Amino acid sequence: MDQDTYGRLDGLALAELLHKGEVTPLELMDCAIGLGEAVDARFNALYEKNYDRARQAAASARLRGRFGALPFLLKDSGLAASDLPSSVGSRLFEGLGSPADATLTARFREDGFLPFARTTVPEFCMAPTTEAAIYGGPTRNPWDPTRSSGGSSGGAAVAVATGVVPIAHGSDGGGSIRIPASCCGVFGLKTSRGLLPVGPARGEAWGGLAVEGVLSRSVRDTAAVLDHAAGFEPGAPYAAPPRPVSYSDEIARPFARPLRVGVWTEAFDGIAVHPDCLAAVRGAAVLLEGMGHETVPLAAPSFSFAKFLQAHIEVMAASVTLTVNGRLRGLAGARAEDLLEPAILDAYRLGGTLSAERYALAINRFHGVARAMDDYVGQVDFVLTPTLTRPPAPLGEISMQNDFLGFRRAIGSYTTFLAIINASGQPAASLPMGESAEGLPVGVQLIGRFGADADVLRLAHHLETAAPWAQRRPPVGRAA
Repeated sequence: MDQDTYGRLDGLALAELLHKGEVTPLELMDCAIGLGEAVDARFNALYEKNYDRARQAAASARLRGRFGALPFLLKDSGLAASDLPSSVGSRLFEGLGSPADATLTARFREDGFLPFARTTVPEFCMAPTTEAAIYGGPTRNPWDPTRSSGGSSGGAAVAVATGVVPIAHGSDGGGSIRIPASCCGVFGLKTSRGLLPVGPARGEAWGGLAVEGVLSRSVRDTAAVLDHAAGFEPGAPYAAPPRPVSYSDEIARPFARPLRVGVWTEAFDGIAVHPDCLAAVRGAAVLLEGMGHETVPLAAPSFSFAKFLQAHIEVMAASVTLTVNGRLRGLAGARAEDLLEPAILDAYRLGGTLSAERYALAINRFHGVARAMDDYVGQVDFVLTPTLTRPPAPLGEISMQNDFLGFRRAIGSYTTFLAIINASGQPAASLPMGESAEGLPVGVQLIGRFGADADVLRLAHHLETAAPWAQRRPPVGRAA
């Protein structure tokens, strides 16, 4: 198989060729590695590359699960894999290995994925742009190398957008799947809290905000991943409502009645929303109306965004302090000042000053937002918003060189519509349906009721069918 054909097909199409014997796992891995090397040289998206091991694994692979033996990438977020160390984007954790796979990693392998590298992230996955010092430079957007690829799953989005892999692992604690999906023009679903496992080494991250997931070019690929990967993990502190037997079957079904879709475009606290982002939402609404559904304007939810943002900042800072102190205790002579980027070092210090009362108040604020958002989305069947308040940010604009409070507040005005959905635990997807005046991808966020991941995927698939986006690929992807 040639790289161009490989890069144009989604995961299920490649898996079908594998199961029919029309292509071998090694042929696909050679395509992925060839494309990966070319893309990484230009955009700095891959980490912990071990291509010799990957080729050996592909050469000896037996087809398993839905995807057979498909090249795959794990985010450098700390999701444990016995054969791929992780740094979490930080010099403090460089080369940290694990003796065993995380539950989700094991489920990925069982379904036929062959991880061959990790993808780049910002330090501790705490930024909407991927510019960590450990990787020697920023991860660049393949549509415009002067722009951010998004974050924290920035490397994953670049790899999917350029065809290195059709599906890549991601995670989302404040928009970290949806932001890069919007910036790079791919599909990204934040699942309902508890739907995908995060253990067994941990029960939650960031007060329950963070979830695992994937980025893909087609909705059907994400649905197929959930068919095997989703499901309760024994001992987990959260559980999503019962899931369907098959997400893949659900997405093809028509809805029993016309839908009522809320359109929310006015950001909190006077934060400006770029005209190109508003136009993308209007375009999606017009498409829904043409499909027979009703759209209705919605005002912003009625809670204090500033108080939520402060709670998010404090929970993240507390997490940094816990994580750094745990690591430093095992590294004789190591100092946080020597190994952390300025914003994260500031977060480490801030977290050490927070009282138990402040942390408990922050968690309570998350719960208040969750109830408010459940009522808000409950007015309608779905809600549409811009994914981001503007097209992909220029590299260097949202910088880890700043203090943590200023850094996170700047992020809040860029990702205004996103982290609140992590607090609510609801499913939300970024759909690559818009385009800026400069030709950059612009995402539209689709929010569903808690546990209604199948319905979010179904409506996303209907929109994808009505206005296909797979052929819209960055120039590097088309030329591969």
